Amino acid sequence: MLKIWSMKQQQDKDAAAAASSGDGTVKKKVTAAQIRVQKDLTELVLPSTMKTHFPNPDDLLNFEVTIEPDEGMYQGGRFLFSFKINNNFPHEPPKVKCMQKIYHPNIDLEGNVCLNILREDWKPVLNLNAVLVGLQFLFLEPNAADPLNKEAALDLQQNRDNFRRNVRTSMAGGTVNHERFDKVAL
Repeated sequence: MLKIWSMKQQQDKDAAAAASSGDGTVKKKVTAAQIRVQKDLTELVLPSTMKTHFPNPDDLLNFEVTIEPDEGMYQGGRFLFSFKINNNFPHEPPKVKCMQKIYHPNIDLEGNVCLNILREDWKPVLNLNAVLVGLQFLFLEPNAADPLNKEAALDLQQNRDNFRRNVRTSMAGGTVNHERFDKVAL
């Protein structure tokens, strides 16, 4: 047992020495989350209505996604989401937030997103593609049964035509129920 322990210590020393470059800097260790995110990103097959953007190309754990629905009530809008992935990914879901104030039953006024796979239904076998498909679906079929914005959900349930008008007004940067929204219409 002692021999195994000393071999492990020697391996750690060798790894530390190999990680150090000649100028005294130490290379950062790649985390399991970074490896998984890299894999998920290489497997992404995005439709033309979605784009990823990496403000810092060296940081794969923090990026942005733009969704431009080409059908449904949110057609003609451009919606920006931030993705923040912690080191427990894929055991914990990414934190996804809408960067604009929009009128949507599943996105509150602070940009929090109500999507079941970002909460209780998250499983490590799910990937970033599943999250992106889920986000895209929220724009095609808003879900009034599981709302974060209860006023928008009630509007959708009670009067779909009025909800559609409110979506258009809000996307143009207008005011709905005394709340001004960001202009997201193209």
